Amino acid sequence: MIETYNYEGKGYHPFLIREGWQVAQLNYVEKHGLDDIDQIEVHNQSDEAFILFKGKAVLVEVQIEQEDIHFNCQYMKPGVTYNIPAGTWHEIAMDRDAEIIIVERANTHKQDCSYSKLTESQKQILYSKIKDQLS
Repeated sequence: MIETYNYEGKGYHPFLIREGWQVAQLNYVEKHGLDDIDQIEVHNQSDEAFILFKGKAVLVEVQIEQEDIHFNCQYMKPGVTYNIPAGTWHEIAMDRDAEIIIVERANTHKQDCSYSKLTESQKQILYSKIKDQLS
C-alpha cells in the first residue's frame, strides 16, 4: 500500500513517524521568518536533515565559543539535502511561501530540543547575514 501525506498548515508537523525516525514538514510560521528569529535550537541526540521544496530559506549553523556567537548561513537550493549534525546549534529562516521536509530521530521535537534566546545585537547580526544570502 502506498501512503501519501500532505500538510498545508503553518509551522512544524511530523507526519510519518516510525520506530526510530520521523519525517516532518515545516511551513512558514512566525519566528522562522527572514527577520524575526529570536532563538536558536539544538538536538543533542539526533542529526536533522532539511530539504527545501518550495519558496526561499536560509539554514543557519550557530557556533558558540564562550561569550562569542558566530552564524554560518547557507542559502538553501530546492531538492538539495542539508544535514545539521547532532549537537549543532541551528535555526532556519524562511519566506512566507517556504515548505521544508525534515528527517530526524523520532520524537526529537518532544524529547531532544533545547533553546537559547538571542540578544538584540545577535539578532541584528543574524538578520544581516540572512539578507546577504538572499541577495
